[in-house]
Amino acid sequence: MKAFTSEQLRSMYLDFFAKKGHAVIQSASLIPENDPTVLFTTAGMHPLVPYLLGAKHPMGTRLTDVQKCVRTGDIEEVGDASHLTFFEILGNWSLGDYFKKEAIAWSWEFLTSPEYLGLDPDRLAFSVFAGEEGIPRDEESAAIWQSMGVPADRIFFLPRENNWWGPAGITGPCGPDTEMFIIRDQPPCGPDCSPACDCGRYLEIWNDVFMQYNKTQDGTYEPLAQRNVDTGMGLERTICVLQGVKTVYETDLFQPLLEKLEALSGKQYGSDEKITRAMRIVADHTRTATFIIGDPRGVTPSNVDQGYVLRRLIRRATRFALMDLGMEAEGLGELVDVILNKYRDVYPELNEKAAFIKEQILLEVGRFQRTLNAGMREFDKLHARLTRIGELAAALSEAPETDTARQLAAAMRPLEAMEKSAARINAFVEGKLKPEALKGVLSGLAGQAKRIDGISAFHLYDTFGFPVEMTTELAEEHGMTVDMKGFETRFAAHQAQSHAGANQRFKGGLADATEVTARLHTATHLLLASLRRVLGDDIYQKGSNITAERLRFDFNFPRKVNEDELKQVEALVNDAIKQDLPITVTEMTVEEAHESGAIGVFGERYGERVKVYDMGGYSREICGGPHAARTGELGTFRIQKESSSSAGVRRIRAVLE
Repeated sequence: MKAFTSEQLRSMYLDFFAKKGHAVIQSASLIPENDPTVLFTTAGMHPLVPYLLGAKHPMGTRLTDVQKCVRTGDIEEVGDASHLTFFEILGNWSLGDYFKKEAIAWSWEFLTSPEYLGLDPDRLAFSVFAGEEGIPRDEESAAIWQSMGVPADRIFFLPRENNWWGPAGITGPCGPDTEMFIIRDQPPCGPDCSPACDCGRYLEIWNDVFMQYNKTQDGTYEPLAQRNVDTGMGLERTICVLQGVKTVYETDLFQPLLEKLEALSGKQYGSDEKITRAMRIVADHTRTATFIIGDPRGVTPSNVDQGYVLRRLIRRATRFALMDLGMEAEGLGELVDVILNKYRDVYPELNEKAAFIKEQILLEVGRFQRTLNAGMREFDKLHARLTRIGELAAALSEAPETDTARQLAAAMRPLEAMEKSAARINAFVEGKLKPEALKGVLSGLAGQAKRIDGISAFHLYDTFGFPVEMTTELAEEHGMTVDMKGFETRFAAHQAQSHAGANQRFKGGLADATEVTARLHTATHLLLASLRRVLGDDIYQKGSNITAERLRFDFNFPRKVNEDELKQVEALVNDAIKQDLPITVTEMTVEEAHESGAIGVFGERYGERVKVYDMGGYSREICGGPHAARTGELGTFRIQKESSSSAGVRRIRAVLE
């Protein structure tokens, strides 16, 4: 097997598909511009949804790219052999051009040809869709693999959960896929061993999705007028195989980070399971935070949406750096330097924001350290209260005096978990409970005073951001325990509420290009143009989120926008709507777009050719989202709220009525 660096794999992949007639396009932003269903770009297909549904891409019908992605759904799994929060996907695309025959043949060539990866064909296995009611078994893909020389016993027909992709949201393009696996040097787990097993014998490295269907709101699958191919090869996982290492963290992508962590902490990677996991988490989370902040549409730490995820990543990295590695938290800044050095030639936008990235990460590290200090003070108060409760309970058991009981009840009152016991103590104070009946209550309190209840542990975590692991360690130092079962019950209830809210909030489909969404997106163009007229030409979009009910628009500005300014902006937008301006679109190069006066800080992600939307001369922007045909279709524009999004960034929420 050939030895490759990650840089070589990226360039080889893009060169291979360029020779097959594919235009090389730049990675889109990690922050989806027109998709309310997700916070981050989680798959290579997200930025290309309009084109998968039939819109014409400026660069043609064959595309290839390396797409930056972030997924945090499995954040607790990070630190094992393969889970990451940031990763890169190598992809090639057919937008109504070639289909299964060409896609499979090229996958085989790239994997096995000595000119490219040169993998041993006998170490490869493949899976295809087994079919279900209303959707046929994918015999075509299986036959194509066999024509490449793959024996039938290494082609597995698997159900939907294994060989179906999409839609990424509730609705949108989807279809069967065929997946490619490395067969590892370990025996089958049994007679039915297949890529569907979790035994580890089969490691997926590539996935060809054949988008033949569109899932509608009512759950039916209708054939797409334009059949597409969407492929994805995980860079980190593939380079792991090519470099012959056991985990993604032993590849050249992470080795420099781990070496820096060893130097900063004085500890050795691999010497201890706890240290190894901590180093992986710190390396992964710092890398992800660097890419989120350094993205062309980057965000900063906050308490909402992408900013909240970013804050959690930085704080989690800080916690493991402090607690498990014993290093100075400011060392995360030195890790950023290593990351920038590794990726500066691949993603030059990181260089442009290098100082800002370090500044934001270190600011958040400082905030978290202050949070930890506040949490420590709260823990000390809790410990003192429990100690006092234990002392008063012991005194009351020796001499059942009303005054002592009154003090005990007062000490217990703030603790929700002691509510029932406090009620019994109060009953004694009020003469409703005989002294001998106190024995059971006081006996129980002796144990409770040595245990931090789950409600209090969750309060420390939820209100003060205090990690439960720190609560556990501190409790142990003071000869106490923590009710982890109670904590997990509270935490699970909190998560369920958060997910329910998110499901309601992101109820639209990924491909939601409805008239309502198109009108709201069009309104963001008019809003930006109006903000520039009122606040100055140095105003640019910093982010947006659109649902079927409202638009949310972020822009750079150092202070609160006052009421008079907001009224001016609102009036200008509505005036542009009343003029019923025509909306035209023209394809041109990025250079031509800027020369024509179009704005679009994020234009580079569309490739060499872009779409410029002109709204009767009032607004002229580079964009790829859905739009109305005329401004008069929008109705009445109303600003609901203006607020701070993050440092130097303001946020406007608005609706169309």
